[in-house]
Amino acid sequence: MRVEKGRTTGPACRICRTAITPSGRGRPPLYCSRSCQAKAYRRRRRPVPPESEQPAASDAQGRRRRQIAEALWRIAAERGLHAASLREVAAEAGVSLRAVQYHFTTKHQLLVDALHLLHEENERIARSRIDHDPTDPRALLRAVLEEFLPVDAQRATALRVFAAYYARSLTDPALAEVFLPAEQPLERLVADLIGAAQAAGRTAPGLDAWREADLLVSGAVGLGGDVLHGRRGLDDVRRTLDYHLDRLFAG
Repeated sequence: MRVEKGRTTGPACRICRTAITPSGRGRPPLYCSRSCQAKAYRRRRRPVPPESEQPAASDAQGRRRRQIAEALWRIAAERGLHAASLREVAAEAGVSLRAVQYHFTTKHQLLVDALHLLHEENERIARSRIDHDPTDPRALLRAVLEEFLPVDAQRATALRVFAAYYARSLTDPALAEVFLPAEQPLERLVADLIGAAQAAGRTAPGLDAWREADLLVSGAVGLGGDVLHGRRGLDDVRRTLDYHLDRLFAG
């Protein structure tokens, strides 16, 4: 073996490229140590998705991830998250289990990423759907609260999925940290709308915007759940929300 300018011209370990001194007997060694040999074995054993299931580009990978996430949403809405095993999600998505494991390493990662995708989807749809007069804060707040109700199939499915996540979060602390963020973005959004209306002199005097937002969000979510269960009708729930909004905007 000859070394020149930091380069090894003799045999080298296939893992770490460390120079190997031939023993002179038998087949030449491929690895410098048992550790490198073990690493090579693990690499060979690591599952690799078939070529047909490997994303050719980032957009293809995004489409496949969304396809799998949508399958999880359907299972969660119909049967609950306890039924959403990786194998069941793969079958629902029409892909192999190996493909699911490739895009989402663990079930927890799948649950978390699918939740983030659902939030992004709902926000995108809500922004395109809410059409309001910027000079009418009551109408804007009413439109925001409408998003918590199962007015159509898309919102009904989303509410069912969120209900499934809530049930799972009660016994899964790691998921609860993701599903129930400390910053409470929905309450903050509603509180900001009420605060802006207060500043414009459009609300009843003496309101606590944050407390009112707490009541509105929790009330709308609960009423939406009642509609899903068939305990209340949409018209009745809307009258309840309008009753409370009339009190807020009595000024």
